[in-house]
Amino acid sequence: MKKRWFVVVGAFIIQISLGAIYIWSVFQTPLLAHFPVWTERQVTFPAQIILACFALAVIIAGQIQDKVGPRPVAMAGGLMLAAGLMLASLTSHFPPDKALSWLIITYSVLGGLGIGTAYVCPLATCVKWFPDKRGLITGLAVAGFGAGAFFFAPLAKGLISGDYYQLLGKNLFRLPEAGLFNTFLIFGLIFLVTIIGGAFLLKNPEPGYRPAGWNPPLELVSAHNQRVNFSPSQMLRTWQFWLLWVVFLIGCGSGLMVIMKASPIWQSLAFASLKDGIGNISLGQVASAGALAVSILAIFNSLGRIIWGKISDLAGRQPSLLAIFFIQGLTLLLLSQMKAFSTFLTGISIIGLCFGGLVAILPAITADFFGTEHYGANYGWIFSAYGAGGLLGPYLAARLMKTSAIVKVREFHSGRENPVQTIVVGDYRQAFIMAGVFCLVAAAAMLLLKQPKAEENQ
Repeated sequence: MKKRWFVVVGAFIIQISLGAIYIWSVFQTPLLAHFPVWTERQVTFPAQIILACFALAVIIAGQIQDKVGPRPVAMAGGLMLAAGLMLASLTSHFPPDKALSWLIITYSVLGGLGIGTAYVCPLATCVKWFPDKRGLITGLAVAGFGAGAFFFAPLAKGLISGDYYQLLGKNLFRLPEAGLFNTFLIFGLIFLVTIIGGAFLLKNPEPGYRPAGWNPPLELVSAHNQRVNFSPSQMLRTWQFWLLWVVFLIGCGSGLMVIMKASPIWQSLAFASLKDGIGNISLGQVASAGALAVSILAIFNSLGRIIWGKISDLAGRQPSLLAIFFIQGLTLLLLSQMKAFSTFLTGISIIGLCFGGLVAILPAITADFFGTEHYGANYGWIFSAYGAGGLLGPYLAARLMKTSAIVKVREFHSGRENPVQTIVVGDYRQAFIMAGVFCLVAAAAMLLLKQPKAEENQ
């Protein structure tokens, strides 16, 4: 029984490394400063593409790991992610138009495929070892994914500028100034070690494994006393799959809209009070607050995976999903009014909590509804909604953003006056309202969800 917890340790190590996908907003402002000809939409493309490639790889890798096991597939994913980040460090050697293409090919495509390849393996392994605690254990397994940004967002910011490594606003130690693009290289080396190391702890249980004293619920057993397992083609013919896919698209799209752009959203709110003209707000302090917001959001994203996973074990998957969508929808409708930093943190923390819960419950409900025999492939298909949401959410945030002001900020360092920087202040209200309304529709849709019947997979 104890050895199954080593699998959870390996899963957590891998997921906390993969969770660095959520720190893109820390890179956004430095990239715009390095390539001033890039637009808001252009600098959002890498975030959209990496999420789409992430989801695509989950489908493919899920089927492969069902056949060959989780360890080699997770290692392959770690190698791909490391290679993508290392190659992305060469972006500065290209002119602006080609630099964006290179960054997308390396960081987004190769890196995203690596993340998706490694991501599915810990989940598929954990649900087989813990059929008695699926909600909690998938929450724990993916908690690292949410927590990754908490540790890596301040690391990225500190390495880029040579500033302190900060956790929750506290200076811990000063980091060397690696610069924007060398930070990609450093991250690639870190993830190469951690993901491959975590993969060594992944191993499937013997076929037919059951924890001592546990028996599957009656509704998950067929009339022939056999565990119900839907093949991917059988699952795709059920209406439950399509309902879950659509609501997962809505939940992920609306959550990622905020998560992937948390830092620039806060910067727009902070600078909105300056209107036109030169202001005295410290650009460095606002950037630090943005990185702190990413870290705080990561904490609640991670906590949500554990808390909602456990709640779903006790209260049921359907009521838990209904509550998540309802709370997230109301918060999004109010987010544009949360202009003080404390209220902004409250709003994005709630969204992180709900998004984390959604990502934790979907792996569990996939196993509950469709079995574990073809889990990797089945969850890959459901997870494709995450990729669609990753494309749609950040795109809508950039597309619907309206420029509300152009402000000029002069930064001071050690008494030295630096050149004035021009800041575009964005208004994301339309995107938040649209996402909030769709989340409330998804909450209502949860009233229709029910367990697929055993005969549906015949």
